[in-house]
Amino acid sequence: MDRILTEGSASRIRTHSVHIEGRELMSVSGVKDVDCFNETEIELVTDVGALRIEGSGLHMTKLSLDDAQVIVEGEIYALEYTDTQEQRGSLFSRMFR
Repeated sequence: MDRILTEGSASRIRTHSVHIEGRELMSVSGVKDVDCFNETEIELVTDVGALRIEGSGLHMTKLSLDDAQVIVEGEIYALEYTDTQEQRGSLFSRMFR
């Protein structure tokens, strides 16, 4: 968990959660960044590691990095977490993987 400090107020704790409804609607909290996305794959950077979502007809209906939340619609096939500690390499090396 990350502790977020706001000016003039108490700190709040940001947590990571995933909620899936019927394999067609998914809400993810604790999102720090979006690494890449297309209709078959979305890669998110979360508080607990990188999260890869695989599916068909995927699209983000809500993206709010200020609220650390992403909502994805489409047919969801798989979710996979990887540690953020892994060396991802340069953008150039990731393009040719």
